Amino acid sequence: MPSIPSVLIDPLLDAALAMGQTRQGSKAGYVGLDPREPGDFTPTVDLPAGAYEIEDVDLGSDLLNVAPRDALRAILAAGRSPLTLVEGVCVLLAHPGILREANAFQMLSSRAGDKRIASLWVTQQGRPRLGWCWEGAPHAWMGAASCARRTPS
Repeated sequence: MPSIPSVLIDPLLDAALAMGQTRQGSKAGYVGLDPREPGDFTPTVDLPAGAYEIEDVDLGSDLLNVAPRDALRAILAAGRSPLTLVEGVCVLLAHPGILREANAFQMLSSRAGDKRIASLWVTQQGRPRLGWCWEGAPHAWMGAASCARRTPS
């Protein structure tokens, strides 16, 4: 899939509420981060103050089956920045169905103080899920999303 040119980001977005607004067909998304909550995942990168755009968004199809810690090195070496949890949810809101059209993806720039990585995928029941995966576990169906830059709007 080609990159997404840009997505507007609201840094105050309530990710839990927003996931309920995401859709895969007629099925609503949900949060399944147990034992964590979306607010436990904080950004590990500097973000612009207020609303901003992420540009040249790549969902990481070239990083399928790559462990997140290795994907992070590849993203940084390419001069890109991994997405945060809020940015990933905003991508999903702006592009309904993207998880089926492209690939599931991880947001490596949000961490909860442990080895969990915030991730978005479609469950076997066909619902978008905000969940987590371990930083050392590669998944053949999950990439690591990144952007070229963040620009204040």
